[in-house]
Amino acid sequence: MTVGLFLLLGMAALGSDQILPGVSVGGVRVGGLTEDEAVRVLESRWSTLRLTDSGTGMSWQISADELGLQIDAALTAEQAYRVGRSDGRFFAGLLGVNIQPAGVFDGDAARAGLGRFIDTVSTPPQNAGIALENGVVRATPAREGRAMDLDGTLAVLTQDPLGWLNEGRLPLRMVTLSPSVTDSSQLVSQAEALLAQSLTLNLFDPYTGSALQVTTPPEVWSAWLTAQPDTSSSLGVRLALDDAALRGFITQADAQAGDYRYLKADELVEAFQTAVRGLQTTVEARVYHEDRPRVVQAGETIISIAYQEGVPYPWIQQRNGGISNINAGQTLMIPSPDNFFQFEPVRNKRVVVSISQQRAWVYENGVVKWEWTVSTGVNDSPTWPGVYQIISHYPNAYAANWNLYMPWFLGIYQPVPGADFTNGFHGYPTRGGGQILWRNNLGSKVTYGCIMLDDTNARLLYEWAENGVIIEIQA
Repeated sequence: MTVGLFLLLGMAALGSDQILPGVSVGGVRVGGLTEDEAVRVLESRWSTLRLTDSGTGMSWQISADELGLQIDAALTAEQAYRVGRSDGRFFAGLLGVNIQPAGVFDGDAARAGLGRFIDTVSTPPQNAGIALENGVVRATPAREGRAMDLDGTLAVLTQDPLGWLNEGRLPLRMVTLSPSVTDSSQLVSQAEALLAQSLTLNLFDPYTGSALQVTTPPEVWSAWLTAQPDTSSSLGVRLALDDAALRGFITQADAQAGDYRYLKADELVEAFQTAVRGLQTTVEARVYHEDRPRVVQAGETIISIAYQEGVPYPWIQQRNGGISNINAGQTLMIPSPDNFFQFEPVRNKRVVVSISQQRAWVYENGVVKWEWTVSTGVNDSPTWPGVYQIISHYPNAYAANWNLYMPWFLGIYQPVPGADFTNGFHGYPTRGGGQILWRNNLGSKVTYGCIMLDDTNARLLYEWAENGVIIEIQA
């Protein structure tokens, strides 16, 4: 092309709405485009770039906005159009010129954006551990991890933000993370002993007295077994269980506990971790109870419902806002029996009292130890059915309401929430310093709500039943 023709074409371009043919922006050719066309090209070109880790060869896409980079495509296209028209660079606009895009860089936004990618681009270190393969325990090797150096990466970006945007990538600055446990070979023998057994949760329901065993076999829970640093151990490491997997097992056990029953997951996680540290695979735990709804049937009263449910009626009144009248179809909330378990329930002891038979059976390890005749409360001041617990011991308790001294008193429940009196077991009461009451009435309802034994049996029970023994009173 002759110089004259070239100049003629250039002059023609000056009179058009197109950018001069030799203009590029950040290496992107926009010559011959209108401003609108150039805006679309530039917006497409600089909307994203990739974060790259040269150590692993991996990369991740991120938007320019997330890195605090905002290219003003309209202003940049306008500046490209002015090249050779208003800035004296006519021949450069024809022959070739590269201008920088117009934009802004927000360092704070870049830090926040990179911070959101830390977990994505980082790999945690892997401690040495143990694994079960084809029934054989072996040590697994440690592995280094990698993490983004946020300050270092931000410094690289800050040096030439538009340059990196134009290049389409940003090299990450990474740091190596060392595992805290590098050798787990000494744990193999310990793990072998543990993995010869199932992981077992023995659940005890103090309300029903029933037991439930939930297990998972070694081939399942072996994957949960890990090695953790332990400065208190001569090995420098200890066995532990993966928290998430352990909680999944506990959730399954919780579902088996039944309606309105639940387990305390945090307590059980700690109990299992403690067991494994001690090279044990079995945990003993109790079931807890929620308040539960009950729909009132025709003809029922609060007292009749309370008697059937085994909860003193003032407790039901309190739980339901202090109500005294109820209607058929109404839903009441029955308080949890856990309200009456102040102490950790004793598993191997239980006392069952029958109001209708005026008898008591004392169980130890599931076997009847003693069977006695008892006396319970009169109809106007009844002994209330329910599942309670020994909560106090008094060698000779005093009941001011009736001016009675009660030998070998074992408190079991408060008929009224927060009240200062307790119903319990006791021997023959005395009044006036020596008058013995009801000695000839044993086997009949004669008390004011307590459960009376003869003095010999009352003392035996007093000395045998520690606080926490479950007392089940049947109608």
